[in-house]
Amino acid sequence: MLNFLLGAIAGALMAAVATVAALRNPEAQVKMGIVQPAPTTIQTRRPDPVCPPPPQAVQTHVQAGSPQVGQPDMLFARRRFWSVAP
Repeated sequence: MLNFLLGAIAGALMAAVATVAALRNPEAQVKMGIVQPAPTTIQTRRPDPVCPPPPQAVQTHVQAGSPQVGQPDMLFARRRFWSVAP
């Protein structure tokens, strides 16, 4: 009798977890009628592309003492690989 009771409780918990996980899925929410489906919008015209500013107008603010991004020795410096203390 105790095995049946423990199995029923475990089965109920698994069913509850599976139901909650399924209802968190947006498609399942629409199928169950919990949430109204989002109206589909069709774009009639493509938006104009936004061009980035020319490289001359871009100003970089680099802090004093910070390394430049993109230097190969940042990744492949020997001191970086061998500076770990034992």
